[in-house]
Order: sequence, then C-alpha cells, then structure tokens
Amino acid sequence: MCGIIGYIGPREAANVGIGCLRRLEYRGYDSCGGAVIHDGRMEIRKGAGKIDEINRELKLDSMKGNIGIFHTRWATHGNVSRENAHPHCDDNEKFSIVHNGIIENYSYLKEQLAKKGHAFSSETDTEVIVHLIADYYNGNLKDAVLRALNDLEGSYAICVISSYEPDVIIAAKNESQLVIGLGNGENFIASDIPAILSETKDFIIMENREVAVVSRDYAEFCNLEGTVIQKKIQRTELDAASAEKGLYEHFMLKEIHEQPRAVEDAISNRISEGRVILEGEFPLSANDIKRIIVVACGTSWHAGLVGEFMLEEIARIPTEVEYASEFRYRNPVIEDGTLVIAISQSGETADTLAALREARKKGAKILGIVNSIGSSIAREADYVLYTHAGPEIGVASTKAFTSQLAVLYLLTVYIGDKKGLLPQQQVQNRIRDIRKLPLQMQKVLGKSEAIRKIAEKYSGKNNALYLGRGINYPIALEGALKLKEVSYIHAEGYPAAEMKHGPIALIDEHMPVFFIATKDERTYSKIMGNIEEVKARNGEVIAIASEDDEDIGKKAHIVINIPRSSYILTPLLAVIPLQLLAYHTATLRGCDVDKPRNLAKAVVVE
Repeated sequence: MCGIIGYIGPREAANVGIGCLRRLEYRGYDSCGGAVIHDGRMEIRKGAGKIDEINRELKLDSMKGNIGIFHTRWATHGNVSRENAHPHCDDNEKFSIVHNGIIENYSYLKEQLAKKGHAFSSETDTEVIVHLIADYYNGNLKDAVLRALNDLEGSYAICVISSYEPDVIIAAKNESQLVIGLGNGENFIASDIPAILSETKDFIIMENREVAVVSRDYAEFCNLEGTVIQKKIQRTELDAASAEKGLYEHFMLKEIHEQPRAVEDAISNRISEGRVILEGEFPLSANDIKRIIVVACGTSWHAGLVGEFMLEEIARIPTEVEYASEFRYRNPVIEDGTLVIAISQSGETADTLAALREARKKGAKILGIVNSIGSSIAREADYVLYTHAGPEIGVASTKAFTSQLAVLYLLTVYIGDKKGLLPQQQVQNRIRDIRKLPLQMQKVLGKSEAIRKIAEKYSGKNNALYLGRGINYPIALEGALKLKEVSYIHAEGYPAAEMKHGPIALIDEHMPVFFIATKDERTYSKIMGNIEEVKARNGEVIAIASEDDEDIGKKAHIVINIPRSSYILTPLLAVIPLQLLAYHTATLRGCDVDKPRNLAKAVVVE
C-alpha cells in the first residue's frame, strides 16, 4: 500500500524523506516522488517505478529544501504513470499534497472545480483535494485544508505544503494511518512508525478526523471543526533494528493485532462512490464466468472455502475449492468460462504455482490473490489482487488470512454487482458491513487477556475438537490448524453435523470442544443441538458466540463473545479468538510461536 513521509527541520528534507520512504517499500507500490520548498519555490520530482530507479533518474534525494513531503503509490484511480504519481499540485504549483486512501465523491468535486477553471493533469482522486485547498486558500493554510476536508467523503491520510507558508506541514487523517514523530528542532510525519524509528522515539498517533499543524518546533492538533485537541506523546525504547516486532513479544501476536489495519488496507482503495472498484482489466467479464476453481494450500485453502460460500451466495457462480497439491494430478476438467483463483500469502507456494500452471495449460484464466508484490503467482496470473497485509513474519498465518477473506468478499460483491444480481442498495449495504469490520475486530482483540486465561485452563490438554457449520465450518478448520501449528496439541476441525459420524467417539471429560456458534437464521438452532450432544458426553464446550446471545451461556461452559455482523462476514471476527487462543496456549507451553518446528513461511517445494 501507499506510503507517506513528511519532514521539516534543519536538514535537507529530500535526503531524510527518501531514506525513510525506503523503509515503507514492503507495503508495495508502483511509483514514487517528493515535493520540497526552497527559497519560496516548490519543486516536485516523481515517476513510475521503484525508489532506486527513480532516484537514479531524477535524483530525488538531492532536491534542496528543509521542508518536504514524499510518497510511494499503488495505482487505484488512473494507471501507473508519472502524471498519476504523488505528490500532486494545483495549477500554479503553490500547493502540494500526498495522500493515502480514497475519496468517494471526487467525481462530483472535480466537476465543480472544473467549472471554476481548475485544470487537472492526472486521473487521480487525490488531485481534487489539492485543487480544493487552493480554491479555499485565503491567507491561512490550515483553514483552507479544514474547509477542503469537510467537503470530502472517504478515507485519507494527507500531508500538505505550500510555498505561501513554507514553515509548516498540514497533516490530516481519516481511516488511514498517520503518525507524527517528534525530534529536536525537527519533526516527521509517516504512515507507519518503523519508517521514522531511526529518527525519533517520540510519537503522536493521529486519530480519525484529526488535523495537525507541524513546524520545526511544535505540532498542534485540532478536529475538523477547528477545535484544539491535546494529544499525548508516546515514547518507545525500541531501536530501528527491532522495529518490525514493535511493542509485541512475538511477531504472531503483533500480526494478530495488525488485522484491523490489514483489512482496512485491503479494502480502502477498492471502494469508490458506493461500489467496489478493481484496478486494471479483469480477466473475464462477470457474465462470462461460468465456474470458479480455487487452488490453495493450508490457511489459504481455508480462505478459499470461505470464499466458496461467498461466491455461490452472492455471485451465484458454482465454485470448487481444491488442494493445490492434488489438483495437478487429477487431470482436471477446465471448460470455457472457468476462472481459477490461486491464493497464496507468499505468492511462491510451489504446489499452488504448479496448479496454476496446470490450469493455464488447459485454457483457464488465472486470478491470483497474494500478499507479496511481484511474486511468481502475481507475475504468472492473468490478473492479481494484492491483499496489502504487509510483511507477515510469523510462520502461522493470521493477518494474511483475514486480508484474503476481505479481498474475496470484495471480489464477490464486484462480480455480483457486474452481473446485475445486486441492487445498488444491497451493494452499499455490503460495503457498509465490511467497513465496520476493522473497529469490530479491534473490539475482539480487546479480549486477549480473557482468552489467555482460557488458554491457561486448556494448555495442558493433548487433544481438541473444533466444530462449525456453514460459512464458519472453515473457521473450525483454521482454528484447529492454528492450535496444532504453534502449540503442537493435536486438534481437528469438522463440520458440526459430521461429529456424530465418527469424532463423537472421542468426546469425554478430557476433550475441549470449540464451537463457532454465532447467531444466525441458518445454522444456529442446529449447532445448539450439537452442543447438547457434546455436553451429554461430558465434553467441555467453549463457544464463540454473538455478543447479543443470552442463551448460549446456559449451554456452554465458556463463552467468548464477538460483535454481530452479517452472516457472510462472521468468519473474519470468529477466527480472531481462535488465533489468540492458539498463541496464548503455545506461549504457556513454552513453544516458539514465530518459528514452529518443521514449518516454513513459504513452502517452495512440492
């Protein structure tokens, strides 16, 4: 995803800013650039390509000036080009902006500004913001930014500079991350703390709908109404070398807690004006897709199973989910109109690559869903949807999984909309539901300590059973996989209805049974019956349940509540307690959660 750096101080801004920007390269980008002010003049250099390439060509880090803003862009509105790269400026090059996020009403604003004589040089939504600021400017940059922000609908993290006021950077945030780093006679702005951790250890975290005025010597904050806000400075003792792990003891725990941000990054630039927008040309028109085959391994295979429910429910396309490791050996049947979706965090999974190549030989169109920019699957697929989860260091996948689910959901809504199956109001409702998820996920993460106490009770067990129905059956599989991966406890996931066809023989007072038992009109009554079957055999019942469910507490021994969401999105919330349970169980057992024995992050052998 896009990266932002701002600098103001005694040093050359470009040298500092480009150095910090390199630390954000992991987020993925296709163009970069910077803007500085020197002797009252704005200078902008930018281009399509990687930082080192553009720097060799344009000498980005040699621009003169002590105030500057810098950006790496992942294309959304408009193709990959110099014109669409950030920063953007107004007609007279007096104002410049960098922006993460997406402005949903940019088309209307652009039309209004064009009527006033504003000329646009890019296809981006971002350029609208800087023209708005220029239009509103009346001698006070902060006031102009505030007026512009109040016209915007959507998400943003922005930095704005103006040659009219070359002693301040204006920063603002809504639903996209932005932090202020405080130095001695210099200050920094970044979209991620690790980017500037080598420069400062004192940070102010910006919240939604906040604006900062940043100079060399101070940072002042207000809300969109202009009311002054007092902010708390947070200090970290971490150094740059340990920045990746942040304040967390393990990468796995850090990545579990990064899921709200990861899901936000997966969806934010793909929603515009009430619809799902996918960049580039999709490999098949929606009406030409007659069948979908998902190929994946491990956790990504579980994501595919959830995607199967989504695609058949919303897009009404027959969908099959195949183990990639078996797909190539079956001489699979591929007809015209078959779309094969290859899912992989690393994009290098050997079995999935082999399945992709087998499908291609048989004439299928390939869609890759991967996290790693420029990976093999991304290069070989006809079309790629990046999950934008950021680096996932822990071997047991967490944030990559929920990001895959978020992307599959958007893909499903996109296809359903294009096929004409979803009235616009339904599209908007489904978008509204997923936009609620990051805050709902944050609420679940707040239960980590309570889940640790549950783990204390069961960490000495040798077996566990995970049960779910419908769209939550794959979450039972994923919960069991997480536990066995990191704690080495034998665990199995099953459809709850299948329990009576075998696994019920294992249940006794020593067997903890984890149910995904969220309240819905499809499976709830049936899974309550399955809980009774376990209790009748003295099994211990731990239930993941909806927070408004008063009945489940009468049946389960332990209940972990999660916020109520739409049926189709419940898996993204239900999996988090199971991830935390696996993590805490493993740490209590003294296991190396980040590097479980015998496992590798990217499985590049078949």
